[in-house]
Amino acid sequence: MLPAYITHPDCARHEMGAHHPECPERLGAINDMLLVKGLLDYMHSYDAPLATTEQLGHAHSSLYVSELIDASPTEGYHKVDPDTDMNPFTVTAALRAAGAAVQATDLVLSGAAPSAFCCVRPPGHHAERDKAMGFCFFNNVAVGIRHALTHHGVQRAALIDFDVHHGNGSEDIFRGDERVLMCSIFEEGIYPFTGENALGPNMVNVGLPSRSGGDKFREAVTTQWLPALDAFKPEVIYISAGFDGHREDDMGNLGLVEADYEWVTRQLMNVAKRHCKGRIISCLEGGYVMSPLARSVAAHVKVLIGAD
Repeated sequence: MLPAYITHPDCARHEMGAHHPECPERLGAINDMLLVKGLLDYMHSYDAPLATTEQLGHAHSSLYVSELIDASPTEGYHKVDPDTDMNPFTVTAALRAAGAAVQATDLVLSGAAPSAFCCVRPPGHHAERDKAMGFCFFNNVAVGIRHALTHHGVQRAALIDFDVHHGNGSEDIFRGDERVLMCSIFEEGIYPFTGENALGPNMVNVGLPSRSGGDKFREAVTTQWLPALDAFKPEVIYISAGFDGHREDDMGNLGLVEADYEWVTRQLMNVAKRHCKGRIISCLEGGYVMSPLARSVAAHVKVLIGAD
């Protein structure tokens, strides 16, 4: 029984124009690094399916889903917000990305895989129930979590978000949902300028100042995330895995390195072993400079699949 690696060529067909940071090359850089490191030898690869409108409807309103699909251009681009565009292949890519989270949920909760990494784009954690923004269209992790709650009888799911940007979309969808504990660390004062005031008691939001570095990041995980997770006792852990907090990524300025992503993954694996039979599902979010992105994902995946 191997950990799952879920991706699809359609995820590389979505693009938002030359020089946009959320580019198709991100997936190729990750896949190449995992291949070079030999990590894919320890994983079973799956093609991500298309999420259904029913599955999307657990996290988004049906009106939003239909309007977004209908907005798909036949050529050129359709602008969703100042930084986010759709091309003719965006909807299919977004359906694959959300479908990957659903497939990962089915594999891990059925016991067919001990863990899963979804190497997909577009990312999802800025997508709110009724709004696309911040490079995101459907909230992939939220769709996966709601699938676990609805179809697998899960009572307690944890969502961990270590992207440099606050996952406002995930917080919008899960605020007040006692079945979900969301723990996030993000850089203060940057897009989307949220997270300072938690929207519900099930949110553990930790904003860190610019240039905090790995020591402050690890302190926040140790003192705020881990006690909350142990008290919650999740049955499954989901990760919004953003790597744009790396010191070589100019989308943020937290100053993290690969060792920090390796360390936090190990802490989450330990929580999963204590409470949920090691069941972790990780979905790619941010990370926009190819080399540090690929290196950081490799460090994360190595621990996630137990190859360290």
